[in-house]
Amino acid sequence: MADTILVVDDQKDIRLTLGGVLADEGYLVAQASTGAEALERLDESSPELVLLDLWLGGNNDSEGFTVLSHIQDEYPQTPVVVISGHGTVETAVKAVKKGAFDFIEKPLKAEKLLLTVKRALDFRKLAAENKILRTQNLKEDHLFVGESESMRALMNTIRMVAPTTSSVLITGENGVGKELVAQTIHSMSPRADRPMIELNCAAIPEDLVESELFGYEKGAFTGADRRHQGRFDLANRSTLFLDEIADMSLKTQAKILRILQEQKFERVGGSKTLSVNVRIIAASNKNLINQIEKGLFRQDLYYRLNVVPLVVPPLRERKEDIKGLATIFLAKCLETNNLGPKTLDPVFLEELKEREWPGNIRELKNTIERLAITTKGPVISFDPEKVPAEGESTSDSESQGATPWMLHPYREAKMEFEKRYFKLQLEVHDWNVSKTAEAINLDRSTIHKKLNELDLKLGSVKGSSGEKSL
Repeated sequence: MADTILVVDDQKDIRLTLGGVLADEGYLVAQASTGAEALERLDESSPELVLLDLWLGGNNDSEGFTVLSHIQDEYPQTPVVVISGHGTVETAVKAVKKGAFDFIEKPLKAEKLLLTVKRALDFRKLAAENKILRTQNLKEDHLFVGESESMRALMNTIRMVAPTTSSVLITGENGVGKELVAQTIHSMSPRADRPMIELNCAAIPEDLVESELFGYEKGAFTGADRRHQGRFDLANRSTLFLDEIADMSLKTQAKILRILQEQKFERVGGSKTLSVNVRIIAASNKNLINQIEKGLFRQDLYYRLNVVPLVVPPLRERKEDIKGLATIFLAKCLETNNLGPKTLDPVFLEELKEREWPGNIRELKNTIERLAITTKGPVISFDPEKVPAEGESTSDSESQGATPWMLHPYREAKMEFEKRYFKLQLEVHDWNVSKTAEAINLDRSTIHKKLNELDLKLGSVKGSSGEKSL
């Protein structure tokens, strides 16, 4: 998609000339003639680059430097190329020290201008990609290698939906690769020149979700000492991946629905409506129809997201892919850990196909990595001590007080703990919600909410009066 460039200059003829040159190169152009107007355009157009004249209708460059400082404070990811007809070495050095990407003296030469614009935009994209990579886990880029019919069908659908702007809803068990599906769709889309922005809805506390999604204005709450761009801001003209969408509150779901309908939102603490162009890809390991029936997920949002549904099959339904996946995981592990050459014994590979893999691809990857590190010889073969029977502990952790589910990823272990904890507490208190709430210092409504969230089916749960309260 085309980058937007904001041209800030008090001379109309220069704005028009620059606008024409940039438009001829395929850029979108926004214009401003004053510092105040420039600040408005920054919010409205979310430009990828600003061309800023320091002398804006006055006898000095103070207004231009004020705009430059504001951009550095509020939009630090947006590069600024300073242009000026009063150029001196001192002014250029000052501009760069204040954060300008480069300084160009008037009269402007089209060739030099376009070269500088390209360098600045390339710098922005590289910085954005590096920032995203620093906050993401290393992704496996070959998980779709395999012979299974289900994965071939999935890839065919991905190829068809990727070039469109349609919303996509990805469902599947934990560990099947839903995030990778989202990344694949984005990488094959016209938005691939911008990084995909991600938000794990289950990992963000409820009171911070809106700030993360929509951003906030300076002074919106205690500690908000500067404007913060949210994920929708960052994903403008790109893709926003909302993982574990079912863990969002109904209040936040309503706001997401509005953005999908109008492509507009307000930052927390702000009154200005901002327009964006964001493609949504959502994912969930829960049955959203069941969540709708329980009143935990909005039906209208479900149908907005579920334009193109994609179901990622569990590993037990694509066992013909295990050999290829195991081989890829082994090669990556050997390279990452600087290990010598090792191969997988064919008999061992066949044994792997017989397992059910409840942890899906994540479990297979961890198993191969463990074996690659602990096997001394060049051939990795079956070892019951290193690859225990299904349902057994992978180490002696259980004998030391750790149960198998405690070896799972944090979110899965937390959910399992809560299921066991609430069931035990209710049993101890004879299924009386009021007594249980008092004993564990929680509200009755919180317990009811947890029972729905955890999909606990406990039979008769009584209230303080002895009558059913669920």
